[in-house]
Amino acid sequence: MNPSEPSASPAPAPAAKAASASAWAPLAQPVFRMLWLTWLAANTCMWMNDVAAAWLMTTLTTSPALVALVQTASMLPVFLLGLPSGALADILDRRLFFVVTQFWVAAVAVVTCVLVLAQLITPALLLALTFANGIGLAMRWPVFAAIVPELVPRLQLPAALALNGIAMNASRIIGPLLAGAIIASLGSAYVFVLNAVLSVAAGFVILRWKRERTVSALPGERFVGAIRVGWQYVRQSTRMHAVLVRIALFFLQSTAVLALLPVIARGLDGGGAGTFTLLLAAMGSGAVVAAAQLPRLRARYTRDQLVNGGSVLQAAMTVVVAFAPQAWLAVPAMFVSGMAWITVANTLTVAAQLALPDWVRARGMSIYQMALMGSAGLSAALWGKVASLASVPASLLAAAATGMLLLLWARRMVVDGGAEEDLTPSQAWKPPVTATPVDPDAGPVLVTIEYRIDPAQAAAFREVMQESRRSRLRQGALAWELFRDVNDPGLYTEYFIDESWVEHLRRFDRVTAADVHLRERRLAFHIGDRPPVVTRRIAEPVDPR
Repeated sequence: MNPSEPSASPAPAPAAKAASASAWAPLAQPVFRMLWLTWLAANTCMWMNDVAAAWLMTTLTTSPALVALVQTASMLPVFLLGLPSGALADILDRRLFFVVTQFWVAAVAVVTCVLVLAQLITPALLLALTFANGIGLAMRWPVFAAIVPELVPRLQLPAALALNGIAMNASRIIGPLLAGAIIASLGSAYVFVLNAVLSVAAGFVILRWKRERTVSALPGERFVGAIRVGWQYVRQSTRMHAVLVRIALFFLQSTAVLALLPVIARGLDGGGAGTFTLLLAAMGSGAVVAAAQLPRLRARYTRDQLVNGGSVLQAAMTVVVAFAPQAWLAVPAMFVSGMAWITVANTLTVAAQLALPDWVRARGMSIYQMALMGSAGLSAALWGKVASLASVPASLLAAAATGMLLLLWARRMVVDGGAEEDLTPSQAWKPPVTATPVDPDAGPVLVTIEYRIDPAQAAAFREVMQESRRSRLRQGALAWELFRDVNDPGLYTEYFIDESWVEHLRRFDRVTAADVHLRERRLAFHIGDRPPVVTRRIAEPVDPR
């Protein structure tokens, strides 16, 4: 039996397993249901704010670049603050952090509401407030991404992630529809009023969540160290490399049509606020329809086929929207664009979640969000500037063509490459027992492991040790090397360095089933009479004089 599998838990019956894995099963969990509805409301507020801000900017200026910069101001904070916010979400109490970030968003909404009602808003101030709102979103998204796996059984995690996608895209419909209706009947100011009320209410709902804290015998990670380890984990994960490149390239292409949509809507025959809302709602509707079909698509196509096909389809619809003279042609194109968008985005999001263990999930997903939002912010600024210098259709055509060229360039970056790692936490390894107490902050710590192998198996052993290198570095090692004895070709010594004794002990809290399996593969090469010799040494301070 795999050491990570609990021996006391019987396997679920097939019927129970099927019910548990159904698309709506996570909503049977009361806490997940409450927070999911709150997430839906929060994202509806986000879309209402973005739509109202973009439309308000068109009344304050005629510059397409400034209109597109609303998207940049909203997304740039995620790029700048994504990893620090992910580190905080992994090392602080996630409930408290979630509450604080939601009330930050609510406070910005209230300030924006007051300034708009007082008619004191300017293009620069609107961009500044949109940026401040983006700070709250940057801090909120990683913590929610890390919370979801706590709320549902592992079997329901894919369904829970799909429900999050539905919430995001349902809010893409509800938010613009509400905003558009209010803008058309009452004016932009009252969208900000409703946004403020809903944002504050969402914060009080989150306060009702009573999270059970996981108590660890080890002190919490330090902020800078947590950032380093999170970045290092993603850097050493080949699957995350492919996911990050693909999501960045896709949003560089696909954000152009969203960033310029207010200008596109005004340029259509009879276009106005209602047309803008209709185009956004069409895209959101397409995304929701496609989300319901994603299980069938995933069963039929590989992730790479879904990403490639969705990217091509989205680029084609961008060209249609660019040259559509009237809404009757632009609306169905936006609907299909939404289908393509959710297919690519959800496929890559699931791939990222499955590539990350729980202990580093918030940091890993924050880096994913940084790549997404950073690319989207760059895209909005870039294609907005192109539209100012040339024209909106020329900018959209250039975005679609660039996306196709970059897709060809990245075709070898495979999201489905290799076997899926089992990142289930394991308690198979026990922390070392020392003869005398060790200061947790003492370090660095040098760990050496001595292997005796058959020299004829040296090449295969080195391949496994290359995987071990990535594993050790993903768990936070500062350095790793493999040495061969010059006089004994079958004797190898692996060494790695941890920052401190407490960081070395964290290694045992981070073990997954994949790590256990990799250890078994390493030990299969060892032919010595005894297990490999492991030594642990702590650096001693030396007077440099």
